[in-house]
Amino acid sequence: MEGGHTKPDKTELTECWRTTWKAPYIMRLALSAGIGGLLFGYDTGVISGALLYIREDFEEVDKKTWLQETIVSMAVAGAIIGAAVGGWMNDRFGRKISILLADALFFIGAVVMATSVAPWMLIIGRILVGLGVGMASMTAPLYISEASPARIRGALVSTNGFLITGGQFLSYLINLAFTHAPGTWRWMLGVAGLPALVQFFLMLFLPESPRWLYRKNKIDEARSILDKIYPANEVEDEMNALQESVEAEIADESIVAESMIAKVKGAWSNPVVRRGLYAGITVQVAQQFVGINTVLYYSPTIVQFAGFASNKTALALSLITAGLNVVGTVVSMAFVDRYGRRRLMIVSMFGIIACLVVLSVLFWQASLHAPAVSKLGSSHFGGNTTCPAYLSAPNAASWNCMSCLHAKCAFCADGTNKYQPGACMISDKGIRGMCRGEGRIWFENGCPSKFGIFAVLLLGLYIISYAPGMGTVPWIVNSEIYPLRYRGTGGGIAAVANWSSNLVVSQTFLTLTEALGSAGTFLLFAGFSFLGLVAIYFLVPETKGLHIEEVEKLLQEGYKPKAFKKRKSKVEGSS
Repeated sequence: MEGGHTKPDKTELTECWRTTWKAPYIMRLALSAGIGGLLFGYDTGVISGALLYIREDFEEVDKKTWLQETIVSMAVAGAIIGAAVGGWMNDRFGRKISILLADALFFIGAVVMATSVAPWMLIIGRILVGLGVGMASMTAPLYISEASPARIRGALVSTNGFLITGGQFLSYLINLAFTHAPGTWRWMLGVAGLPALVQFFLMLFLPESPRWLYRKNKIDEARSILDKIYPANEVEDEMNALQESVEAEIADESIVAESMIAKVKGAWSNPVVRRGLYAGITVQVAQQFVGINTVLYYSPTIVQFAGFASNKTALALSLITAGLNVVGTVVSMAFVDRYGRRRLMIVSMFGIIACLVVLSVLFWQASLHAPAVSKLGSSHFGGNTTCPAYLSAPNAASWNCMSCLHAKCAFCADGTNKYQPGACMISDKGIRGMCRGEGRIWFENGCPSKFGIFAVLLLGLYIISYAPGMGTVPWIVNSEIYPLRYRGTGGGIAAVANWSSNLVVSQTFLTLTEALGSAGTFLLFAGFSFLGLVAIYFLVPETKGLHIEEVEKLLQEGYKPKAFKKRKSKVEGSS
């Protein structure tokens, strides 16, 4: 799934380099905790490549689309629970214990997946990994934020965001490295346990968050940690600031000693918070319904839809999307404070919609120009290998490769010229071996297409459009849009909306491609993206450079786009 991070400015980055050079302990702390972001990103990307080989080993998974979707999306379901439980654990047992538990869950989940003998074991492993991801995704940034100097906090927290996208890129490289290794997908999924193990042992030697310790009245322990983080002449000031902050937090809690349900009700009944939630939830749901996690979770499969049959080729081309996602994150950090959150998201949405519409047209054209099915070629391996639907079809002469795939069969293309008429075969492991044994190419997910390379390039453009705007800005908006008292509640509601939307999209993508085809599915996401663009235009204000009080005032008055404000003033003037 896509994560967010705090955006540092240029001064913070320079100061961060100077401070960590003088006190390497701070960077060791940030990087050790930031491995949680690496795990988050790695898990998001690794399943996309592993799924190609899981289908080959488990025929049941290959035949049942819902089983593929469940293996992918159960990590998201686990993450929703992990994030919810993680919030309570952070407050009760501390940040350090929460990260250690997340590592243990991730490691156990990786071992379970790597040793799976049936799909149900894979699903259990994915749930365990998801629990760890959910806990780490919210705990790691919090720990880094509370255990780092205020002047470089944004820059250090941003390392978590870099490690998320870096983890995604790393997962594609590791997938590619294990394509010819015995056990392929087992190594891909099992390797994830190593960084979890590394982080577990590193965290054993790191301290708890000083803020949490102070909150638990362990003042001397909190001071000893601050002594390592700050110069001696700043420690007392930081202790005083920490005392004021914690006392204010405790006082606020005593005034508002509410249950979670009461806090949620209070947030929705408050006009300012409610308008903030409209904006915060809008951008988080829109982030998922542009279809980004279908690209991250199913990228190699989409490349195969575009006509690249080889698993290795599909994985190699998928590196483009992962690499561009990293580049887009860097671009966002450079421009989000210069051009503003709202403008970046709107420009991003226009690019996303254009790419999705053109992708839809390309996939539609590819289906129309798919190679024909040869009657002679289909009987080449014997009648009991030919697709039954093709044999009984009254219009078999008009069948092409796409007709064959829609009938749940496979297309065996000529090895020298894959665009020539080929055979429509039963989709079976043994028959696949017979096809490949004669030097032919086996297509199960897509058809040979001259449009394929253009589809891959458009996926790259889609990522370039998405990453700088809709990739990072929704998280920044949610860190700024709510009043302080409701910031945790509002951010939590929006995050749940994000994870839930992620679950819906990842659980339904392959089913949609079967029902609507690749062209129809991408066109549907273009429609969702257009609705998201309209909602962002009308509901999301610009928060760039505004203080908390200014944001509250803006929401109190009720946000309206500038164009509609001008129109209203003209109407009032004419009357």
